[in-house]
Amino acid sequence: MPAQLSASTKKPDSNDLRAILAWNVRRLRVQRKMSQEQLAFESELDRTYISAIERKVWNASLSSIEKIALALQVPAWKLLHTPSSD
Repeated sequence: MPAQLSASTKKPDSNDLRAILAWNVRRLRVQRKMSQEQLAFESELDRTYISAIERKVWNASLSSIEKIALALQVPAWKLLHTPSSD
């Protein structure tokens, strides 16, 4: 039985761009009911790279952000946009 997908409800610090990217990637991926493996395939990146981005382990390049955004069907800026406080 596959694990239940869930996104963190705790919003990232607005001064931590890696945390914002990680939070947005995971949130959008979960909303679309995609696994890290599916997102990696769609974005032509490695699953471990997607995992590392979501865990704030690695810095993502602009080209990788662009590929992830295309796979998630959102403009790239949305991955770097600070979540609203509502």
